[in-house]
Amino acid sequence: MRQCIMTVFVSLWLMGCGEQTWQTKDLSGLMPPLAFNLVDENGNDVTADQYLGRSTLLFFGFTHCPDICPTTLARLDAATQRLKETDRDDIQVLFVSVDPRRDDPASLRAYTDAFGPQFIGLTGNKAALDELTRRYRVTYGYGEEDGNGNYEVSHSSAVFAFNEQGKARVLIRDSDPMDAVVADLKTLVDDG
Repeated sequence: MRQCIMTVFVSLWLMGCGEQTWQTKDLSGLMPPLAFNLVDENGNDVTADQYLGRSTLLFFGFTHCPDICPTTLARLDAATQRLKETDRDDIQVLFVSVDPRRDDPASLRAYTDAFGPQFIGLTGNKAALDELTRRYRVTYGYGEEDGNGNYEVSHSSAVFAFNEQGKARVLIRDSDPMDAVVADLKTLVDDG
């Protein structure tokens, strides 16, 4: 009996000391590490390596988006505001525009500045965007132009979260409860 109890105790203890318990979709070991060659909101060529050292949230969208993008970015801002200041400082949000035709660096900077200093706009040419979206199994597409040259862009609403070494950890969906998102952001910061 004593041996059986001890075995159960050791098993439970080892489970507690193992991998993190995520409340959103666990991507650990399922997705490749953060990697890209893009242009930032200041017009500079950048690579993913320049963003290592902080937890990173990666979201694909476009500045003319009427609903998903502003809602998702505002939600990420609200979630990070619920963290301690030192934890907030460890999180950056990379907003990758898949609409480089309209989203030049200046418009990206104006857009991300509305959400806070931890939001950084990135974009690239079609080849760079296709390489990055294929890497994370994300699709995007363009609708037909109207008479004024306006068009919609379809894209995912999911947010990929990477630890400070650039390892994929979770996928945050708009259906995830805010408390789960906040808890996973805290775990992500502690994952470093």
